[in-house]
Amino acid sequence: QVQLVESGGGLVQAGGSLRLSCSASGDTSCFSAMGWHRQAPGKERELIATVPDSGRAYYADSVKGRFTISRDNAKNTVYLQMNDLKPDDTAVYYCAAHGRADLYCSYFVQSYDYWGQGTQVTVSS
Repeated sequence: QVQLVESGGGLVQAGGSLRLSCSASGDTSCFSAMGWHRQAPGKERELIATVPDSGRAYYADSVKGRFTISRDNAKNTVYLQMNDLKPDDTAVYYCAAHGRADLYCSYFVQSYDYWGQGTQVTVSS
């Protein structure tokens, strides 16, 4: 059984940084891509960054240049370094993974089959 556990959320002032971690356990060999999503109150969940087993990472325009996703396959862990945080970044952040062969699926929230419980990130102005 696959389990994803996020950590590293918290309260930070605008302009600050946070690093989120997501540790995966279970049969992670089925993963073809892992990603970070977020959901703000009253808004839909959105994909913000994804990284395949091999290939380049993808970032949503809203975080491009400020956030960096990285993956340590040896540790079954994916990270999200968030710099220059803004109040609009306030949301619950979710780690997710999928095992679909078509990596184009990585761009869509509904493609992800495995989800963590989420970690709250709050950015104060």
